[in-house]
Amino acid sequence: MKFTDGYWLLRAGVVAAHPAEAYQIVPGTDSLTVRAPVQRIERRGDLAMGPVVTVRCSSPLPDVIGVEITHFDGVQARGPELALSADSGAGVEVSVDAEAAVLTSGSLSVRFARDDDWRMDFVADGRVLTGSRSKAMAFIEAEGRHYVREQLDLGVGHHVYGLGERFGPLVRNGQSVDIWNEDGGTSTEQAYKNVPFYLTDAGYGVFVHHSGRVSFEVGSEAVARTQFSVEGHKLRYYVIHGPTPKDILRRFTALTGRPARLPAWSYGLWLSTSFTTSYDEETVTSFIDGMAERDLPLSVFHFDCFWMREFHWCDFTWDPRTFPDPAGMLARLKARGLRICLWINPYIAQQSALFAEGKERGYLLRRPNGDIWQWDRWQPGLAVVDFTNPAARDWFAEHLGALLDMGVDCFKTDFGERIPLDVEYFDGSDPERMHNHYAYLYNQVVFELLEKRRGRGEAVLFARAATAGTQRFPVHWSGDCEAAFAGMAQSLRGGLSLGLCGFGYWSHDIGGFIGRPDAAVFKRWIAFGLLSSHSRLHGGWSYRVPWEFDEEAVEVLRSFTRLKMRLMPYLSRIAEEAHTDGLPMMRPMVLEFPDDPACAHLDTQYMLGDSLLVAPVFSADGQVRYYVPEGCWTSLLTGATVEGPRWVEERHGFDSLPVLVRPGAVIPVGAVDDRPDYDHAAGVTLRVHPGPGAATTRIMSPDGRPSVDFFVDRSDGRTRVTADRPVPGWSVLLVGASTPSSVHGAVPEAVPEGTLLRTLSGALTVEAVE
Repeated sequence: MKFTDGYWLLRAGVVAAHPAEAYQIVPGTDSLTVRAPVQRIERRGDLAMGPVVTVRCSSPLPDVIGVEITHFDGVQARGPELALSADSGAGVEVSVDAEAAVLTSGSLSVRFARDDDWRMDFVADGRVLTGSRSKAMAFIEAEGRHYVREQLDLGVGHHVYGLGERFGPLVRNGQSVDIWNEDGGTSTEQAYKNVPFYLTDAGYGVFVHHSGRVSFEVGSEAVARTQFSVEGHKLRYYVIHGPTPKDILRRFTALTGRPARLPAWSYGLWLSTSFTTSYDEETVTSFIDGMAERDLPLSVFHFDCFWMREFHWCDFTWDPRTFPDPAGMLARLKARGLRICLWINPYIAQQSALFAEGKERGYLLRRPNGDIWQWDRWQPGLAVVDFTNPAARDWFAEHLGALLDMGVDCFKTDFGERIPLDVEYFDGSDPERMHNHYAYLYNQVVFELLEKRRGRGEAVLFARAATAGTQRFPVHWSGDCEAAFAGMAQSLRGGLSLGLCGFGYWSHDIGGFIGRPDAAVFKRWIAFGLLSSHSRLHGGWSYRVPWEFDEEAVEVLRSFTRLKMRLMPYLSRIAEEAHTDGLPMMRPMVLEFPDDPACAHLDTQYMLGDSLLVAPVFSADGQVRYYVPEGCWTSLLTGATVEGPRWVEERHGFDSLPVLVRPGAVIPVGAVDDRPDYDHAAGVTLRVHPGPGAATTRIMSPDGRPSVDFFVDRSDGRTRVTADRPVPGWSVLLVGASTPSSVHGAVPEAVPEGTLLRTLSGALTVEAVE
């Protein structure tokens, strides 16, 4: 929201008051409070004039400093508010002298100048990261409403990222962003997943701890500042020190929550009925038979909306006209090794029997006059479940539990963005603050049910709406994208942006949702989709089985699905990093290469984990241009090498795209290519790429526990690989290497990619000497 008219003036009807000096300092044992009048105090009479800006600083975690700006403290606080993690032993230090008042947490300090005009600086490692200067912090009256605004310095050449899943350019500089969930597709400024957190490449991130609308002006209203404002009399935000972007994400997710560990089967291929397509058990079986006949590995089958009767969404009851024996059908599908996903949403149509039940019991949102809130968009007369009512949560979960008893494994938690404001909540929550936070409660109810019934590490959602903290309940997918190359690129930008907000896993509709993709779009999207964290074939008004397009699409899907299954030993490790550190599996280039200025704006390529560079092809003719950072990179698919830093232009067939291995990386490749949930260590091949130094590669078991660690040392003309426990049939591939002069613990074999060392029975160590 913009308040100014250029540099000198305010917009018509706007009145602003700014802190003028740090007049009164109140140090505490673990906090620092500063009271700042909005004019300099020159004489005693000035003390009778207001307002006074109260700024309280504290620290929930080391290297994280919270700032709370307050005008009227008597305004009633209304939730909801995301609960944050805190460390009582954060080791806060407070010091005050004639020049400054300082609060320090870890290596981050906030410093208030006492001998000059208003200045609040955030300092780390001897340098100022950002700060709030004259006329930055403000109380603002505009059109009868009260706002609190903050502006933090944005340095020259510094870039801002994040603010949720946004589909425009990855760098937020110059953008106006409102944190407000909307069901707007992927081709506009609206977003399903809004997070009031931004990350910079200048050593810090900022999280605004506010559940409702937060308005950001990122170098837009004031080009040298990042501005954020909320309506009300209080604003709380946290400055999070890195220094690296990865460090910032680790600390942000330590504060707001990290993604849960996911089951190995969820990384396999998901196939959907699609949205409005006609289907029954015969149709579903024909799809699954078609996949099996074509040797296409399939892990999950998803039933979209019409598993229920029209006008009854959601009553959680199978349509008896098309599914007369749902329990038997599910048993038949599960006998084929498939997991089952069902579409749901948090809305109850008037025609559903659950509407009368929810109305009678008080489980549905009501207007202030007591009427049930209803409208006709999506389902006639639909109402919205009030998840602030514990009994409503249990009621909703009970109906889902009956489906789990039937054999369902997971749910696609669709919708949850169009949450009304003219309602009253059971717990008295502020509707404006609940609008975004509703997605958190909705997904929490379903995810916690799955954890309770299936166990931790076995719960998984396919969720669309989200806000801060919702990363705890994965997976999230991009929503309704166009079935075109533009939609594919929009989806990628959205996923990379969301990953920079602590969401570790992410997916999208392979082929696009809106419209029917042509064969070229579908085949290019397959390669991108299978090199994503989670992979689902889904469309709006047409099926997404590959033979609907052409036979080459079948071959492309088979090739990339089997590639992903072989990469599971690698993917399971980077998935564990998402769970333990909050680092996304799909990473913007800037996250891995923050010191390479060429990576700052890149949003048409990404790193899959720390070692694989993926550049999707966004053209039918296969022409692609991408950037390669410093070092000698190797194509995972062809073995060709490219020396960076440089831009590369190539042409790829539908069976290929740039997938480059980082210099010196060790990529474990599994022995199984038809399912994701296998013993990732047995028969694993360690692809050791040229590069100096040592590396450790951990192989995770399908249940997420460490299985085996391999230690790779490359020095003095030798490569030595050691396993920390016996592993059946493991091998080492020295990529690009000729046959060594001597080998211990293995038998060498020349292969097109280099030299393969097949370990001898019981060998724990393999050593190759040039």
